[in-house]
Amino acid sequence: MLALLLDGEPRLVADHPPPRREPGEALIGMRLAGVCDTDLQLARGYMGYRGVLGHEFVGTVLEADSARWRGRRVVADINAGCGECDDCRDRDGHHCARRSVLGILARDGALAEQLAMPERCLVEVPDSVPDEQAVFAEPLAAALHVLDELEDGRGPVVVLGDGKLGTLIALGLLGAGVEVAVVGHHQDKLELSARAGARTFLESGLGDQLGGAPMVVEATGSASGLERALSLVRPRGTVAVKTTVAGPVEVDLSPIVINELRLVGSRCGDMQRAIDLLAEGRVDPTPLIQARYPLLQADRALSHAGERGTLKVLVEGAG
Repeated sequence: MLALLLDGEPRLVADHPPPRREPGEALIGMRLAGVCDTDLQLARGYMGYRGVLGHEFVGTVLEADSARWRGRRVVADINAGCGECDDCRDRDGHHCARRSVLGILARDGALAEQLAMPERCLVEVPDSVPDEQAVFAEPLAAALHVLDELEDGRGPVVVLGDGKLGTLIALGLLGAGVEVAVVGHHQDKLELSARAGARTFLESGLGDQLGGAPMVVEATGSASGLERALSLVRPRGTVAVKTTVAGPVEVDLSPIVINELRLVGSRCGDMQRAIDLLAEGRVDPTPLIQARYPLLQADRALSHAGERGTLKVLVEGAG
């Protein structure tokens, strides 16, 4: 099958073996997939991943053990846990020691004609949610995971970064009723958040206008973002880190001690919560879409997504 394969350098191949569907798994035809900054970091060596790239998708179930899934349009939690350990039984399996992760760890990803995921990871997409919105379910779920670290559920929250990740976090939090301010470098990108109701600030003219935020979400995609986030949060506040970069990061951690800060990593979230928010019309991520490519040009899509300033690039499958 056609797939975007990472085996040293990302390359489009036409002869990649179709996924083998294990018991309890669904075989899914990819309809639409998104290129993520994590895909770009993987291509640069992050985590040493080898396999098909891509973890943001919406697809159609072609085969499954359970008849309820066959023919359904779905998205999926990308973490395929063992289903037996304490983390899988009592929590969400996102930290199962034996998990595979779609397109990131020990499992071929979604930038291909077909992919396989455990049925327990699937979330059905309502007819009211178009593919162009559903493809954002995974990053939107990750964005909404910030809510789980918000003490009062209302904010205010400062989102540091006006790229596709920062903007989607802002849109998600606003859709959930949270007060949001976004700090970035590009007025045109900040406008996407402003139109949804966020206060926006150019980094170059920020000064002390925010006055110390109770929570700062670091979503810059840069190695310097954490240090800037630590400078914006108020004493005893929380910094949620969303950025992953390929390589070590040097940062002065003394503000964490001096200001008694809470530093939390924030990765994947609840896919059903994301789909529900989309179905309720409280978030529309489609203004982030900048380009679409057929799967036959998935290598070009990855290259385009890596260009500075690019927002969301999508890849079309047959589904």
